Amino acid sequence: MNSLNSIHCACCEARAEDISKAFSFLAADEIEELCSYLELREWQADAFVFKEGGHSDDYVGFLIEGKLVVKNKTDYWDKNIIIAILEKGAMVGEGAFLDKGPRSNDVIAVEHSKLLTLSARKMEELIANNPALAIKILKRMLHIMNIRLRKAGDRISELL
Repeated sequence: MNSLNSIHCACCEARAEDISKAFSFLAADEIEELCSYLELREWQADAFVFKEGGHSDDYVGFLIEGKLVVKNKTDYWDKNIIIAILEKGAMVGEGAFLDKGPRSNDVIAVEHSKLLTLSARKMEELIANNPALAIKILKRMLHIMNIRLRKAGDRISELL
């Protein structure tokens, strides 16, 4: 296994420790290979990463710098509620990435933020070139979605 300090990401200038936090479920050599499929994107504070109801943009993001807030507009008093605050290492956009549906929430950069993004096209290439790594990414997406679904269920139970 390669040293995490030696990881070189040809598609970005992110620090190895930030990349390894976002991909803690992968070995260093897997992270290194995955980096060739990723693109670095940046948002300034208060910029929308995703808008509720918007097109899925066909990518999932891995937060390597900054902080994002996930909000949802309620039917009551037309107010937004905070669903989550995402910090370095978090995954974002996995639901719409998998089901190709519209974005279900607003995601806004709280501060200057950077995401490593995996496009649907690059995911197809990864599936063809390294199916085992692609399966690990997909399993992680499902794991994150399951955790978020359980938390949502717990929050609903507390309200009832």
